[in-house]
Amino acid sequence: MTVRAAIIGASGGIGAAFLDELVQRRGVGECYALARSPQRVAAGAMRVLPLDLRDEPGIAAAAAAIAADGPLDLVLVATGALTLDDGSGPEKSLRALDPAAMADAYAINAIGPALVAKHFLPLLPRDRRGVFAALSARVGSISDNRLGGWHSYRAAKAALNMLVRTAAIELGRTHREALAVTLHPGTVDTGLSAPFQRGVAPGKLFSPAQSAGYLLDVLDTLTPADSGHCFAWDGQRIAF
Repeated sequence: MTVRAAIIGASGGIGAAFLDELVQRRGVGECYALARSPQRVAAGAMRVLPLDLRDEPGIAAAAAAIAADGPLDLVLVATGALTLDDGSGPEKSLRALDPAAMADAYAINAIGPALVAKHFLPLLPRDRRGVFAALSARVGSISDNRLGGWHSYRAAKAALNMLVRTAAIELGRTHREALAVTLHPGTVDTGLSAPFQRGVAPGKLFSPAQSAGYLLDVLDTLTPADSGHCFAWDGQRIAF
């Protein structure tokens, strides 16, 4: 059972649902909530800390503050962006590629979570099970890409999958009972997916609470042998 958890992106739709599920339904008493806008984090966390994925010194400071209290059993990176802060959405063709927008997509969806892994993976316990999980997406699977488009978002999530895969190999050398994975939450009714929900099959648009519950159930079933892979909300392993 998870004893101490940290949620990065705790003010977002899925992040807030993770916080509620862990604290209110699963009885986790020590849950740290980290967010770029900490004032938006719902009540329930033991401690709320600011964290901006673009600010590595801030990420390091947050990790150090938590480390002072002891190791973490669970680190959840519940962040990501499909539509950027300037309002630009995923590209429909190569003609729409913009280097600045691509850099933003990578910063949010790949580089930021990788920096969280850099500073938070050492907080996992060495003598028992520990889990690091970051939200990815099925569209980040290269082998499953049959529609094209969404170039920057797809590529950034594919990069995230590779970064966590590589980190998992390194983690296994020092934390033999720990695992690091990426997760596909399904299509969740949040601001991220709102412009793209048309055509979603009935029963396949999840509430944040549903998705968070499914993903935590999946994490409960995983072992160190699963480390480095990507798993969907239903427990299915997604090919890279």
